[in-house]
Amino acid sequence: MERSNITFVVEFILLGFSDLPNLRSFLFGIILLIYISIVIGNGLLIVITNTNPALQTPMYYFLGNFSFLEICYTSVTLPRLLRDIWTQKGNIPFSFCALQIFTFYSIGIAECLLLVAMAYDRYVAICKPLYYPLIMNHKKCVQLVIISWITPIPAQIGLTYQIFSLNFCGPNKLNHIFCDASPLLEAACEDTYQKEVLVHLSALCFIMIPFLLISISYVKIITTILKLPSTSGKSKAFSTCSSHLIVIFVFFGTTSIVYLRPKSSQSAKSDKLFAIFYAIVTPVLNPIIYSLRNKDVIIALRKLLLKPCHS
Repeated sequence: MERSNITFVVEFILLGFSDLPNLRSFLFGIILLIYISIVIGNGLLIVITNTNPALQTPMYYFLGNFSFLEICYTSVTLPRLLRDIWTQKGNIPFSFCALQIFTFYSIGIAECLLLVAMAYDRYVAICKPLYYPLIMNHKKCVQLVIISWITPIPAQIGLTYQIFSLNFCGPNKLNHIFCDASPLLEAACEDTYQKEVLVHLSALCFIMIPFLLISISYVKIITTILKLPSTSGKSKAFSTCSSHLIVIFVFFGTTSIVYLRPKSSQSAKSDKLFAIFYAIVTPVLNPIIYSLRNKDVIIALRKLLLKPCHS
């Protein structure tokens, strides 16, 4: 009888930037500009890695797929965030919230695994150059990409089900810019300890293990580079890896702070700040990092952009 009087939540309200009403137009303009930049920047990388003959290598094949994931990653959250800022209504149906968190986590983990594949590619290229064409053949590259895409799906179906099997009967306001585990667990009206453990275990498996694998690869890569006799060989090897390392530290650094730190040190403001960084800022930086620090990409971009002028 007591349970029948409880009203269960059918939608959530994302508070987002509702505490900054005077900055609504400014925030909308900035986020829209960033989203357009992400789509254009990563879209150009996809085009040049698929059409330029000089970039038909495993490294750029992975980069093209990573750029595609970046567009999908931001498209899960930013269009709805823009809609919420514009309409000043952050309501999101229960089922849409579940779909957003599942898709966002699945794509984010796919990016982690793809970064592992990219690190493995650099390891083989630098540490085992004679075997590189044999090991990193097209079939192996396609398999690594498919594994990166598919692996997160079963685990995230389970995690999403566990989070949304909680009872949400109290305030339905989430102090965040999109549906995420932390504000959802806070909104639940039952003990969430087991679900918090699951979220942390998932983060350990899909954030820390990939990061450790990448770190091991780069320890071996750097050791091999330092043994190279020529200075030009060292600088060339470092330049091909440095952009990848920057992306890795930025992406894994922000996500690990959010999903691996204890609940006692979490706050809604800091969660939103880090979310802005790994969900908005990092994806717009990636194409800039890869293009500015890569001569092959710069040359391919020039050819692509100057082609209409020559024609």
